[in-house]
Amino acid sequence: MNSSLTRPPSRSGGGVQRTFGVEEEFLLVDATTGQPVPAAEVCLAKAPQRPETSGGPFLALEVQQEQLEAVGPVCSTLQEMITFIREGRQLADEAAHSVGARAVAVATSPVPATPTLVPQPRFLNMATRFGLTLREQLTCGFHIHVRITDGDEGVAVLDRIRIWLPVLLALSANSPFWQGADTGYASFRYQAWNRWPTSGPCERFGSEREYHRYVQSLLTTGVLLDEGMVYFDARLSRNHPTVEVRIADVCMEASHAAAIAAIVRALVERAAQEWRAGISAPRRSAGQLRLAAWQASQSGVDGTLLHPLLNTPCPAGEAVQVLLSHIRPALADSGDEEQVTSEAARILTSGTGSRRQREIMMSTQSLPAVVLEAIGHTHGTAVAPRRRSRRLHTT
Repeated sequence: MNSSLTRPPSRSGGGVQRTFGVEEEFLLVDATTGQPVPAAEVCLAKAPQRPETSGGPFLALEVQQEQLEAVGPVCSTLQEMITFIREGRQLADEAAHSVGARAVAVATSPVPATPTLVPQPRFLNMATRFGLTLREQLTCGFHIHVRITDGDEGVAVLDRIRIWLPVLLALSANSPFWQGADTGYASFRYQAWNRWPTSGPCERFGSEREYHRYVQSLLTTGVLLDEGMVYFDARLSRNHPTVEVRIADVCMEASHAAAIAAIVRALVERAAQEWRAGISAPRRSAGQLRLAAWQASQSGVDGTLLHPLLNTPCPAGEAVQVLLSHIRPALADSGDEEQVTSEAARILTSGTGSRRQREIMMSTQSLPAVVLEAIGHTHGTAVAPRRRSRRLHTT
């Protein structure tokens, strides 16, 4: 994230708005076959690069040559967020064009692929240490940063948003295929990602001191190469005054991504308010949260989730409804309530990227066609099917 995350929050509608920003990871694919192409370093070398201080998105390498990451600037409003998400996607696609490829927002490759490691020393060390887990790691995530005042507030937020994170995974699910097969999951990326030793949910920490004590205890084992490999579903950023929520798939549609980012901002604000009011963090074990995330990974918004408050099975629409009701005051304060509620309803009605990928596969029986149509949805050029809208209420 840009260093300007340290700037003070802006004020809008009488309330203090937390700044937020995102990082989106994309696959680089052949524009004709949909096959992932190992071209990330060449793309960055050929494409005009914006400096990180430019105030707009910039591009960065990921672990595999078949990926590019668009790192967004700090945003104060949802409209800024959607603008910069689209700009980051365009920037990645322009870089891909320089080698005859395209950038596509799918969280795993539908077409079989053998990833090619970016030959940086850290990645090479990871390959030696973690073997097949690293060699097969071709997944694209969506990371949302939200500004916090300090570490104490940040850990209080982590302790209070953890029960809601599986719903975010369900709303973002965009990876049903792996190595040419339908996995039976809406987000197989989350399943693949959970092979890393520190991935997934955590227990409540209670304080910033305990958070850092726990992280240090992980590093002391020698299993991890460095603190960058602390892959919790949500964590304190090492480099910026933010909470970083990492559970989501990269979303096929930019509007889905922007709405999820706004939901995360509202969750952070609501959690901070509860902490200041002395409201205890919900008691839910990491094991229970792992079950909720597994269920969200399998079904997305097309089946049953675990109720965020009751931890019992419920329709996905009900879980989303409970989430929106929980954050309604924060959404209202930021002016995001109507747009976020509408977009959440659209996701429930039209489906996530996972459902769209399966629909394309069913109609074409072609995995390359899945990738090629996803390119259009990534960049807003595909024609979406007409569906009846569904209205959600947050009261």
